[in-house]
Amino acid sequence: MSENKDYMTLPQEGGSIHISEEVIAAIAVGAVRDVEGISGMMTGMGGTVSELVNKKNAVKGLKGVKIDMTGDTLTLDLYVTVQYGAAIPEVAENAQKAVISSVEAMTGCTVGMVNVHVGGVTIA
Repeated sequence: MSENKDYMTLPQEGGSIHISEEVIAAIAVGAVRDVEGISGMMTGMGGTVSELVNKKNAVKGLKGVKIDMTGDTLTLDLYVTVQYGAAIPEVAENAQKAVISSVEAMTGCTVGMVNVHVGGVTIA
């Protein structure tokens, strides 16, 4: 396994399944893109400069997603932009539901929290 990747490990009877954080992030991004009112993912993901430089919490190649894997539970932070006129609380709640549903269905991992950070509005 690559030394720059973190993996969620699911112990199974015949061995273990290791799912890369990049896979989890890709699933989350795919789910968010289908949510009405979401216009995109942001490149600036919050956190401290040292966290971003060390890529401790940023998933390489997938902007707008930060994943914390603690034990057998995932916490995802999504950094999004919404369309002008969309009800931000409703859009954010729909994004949370979509991400939880997709990540849990596709990976079998438990999603404890999905934090949605709205950092911009796009005017079409």
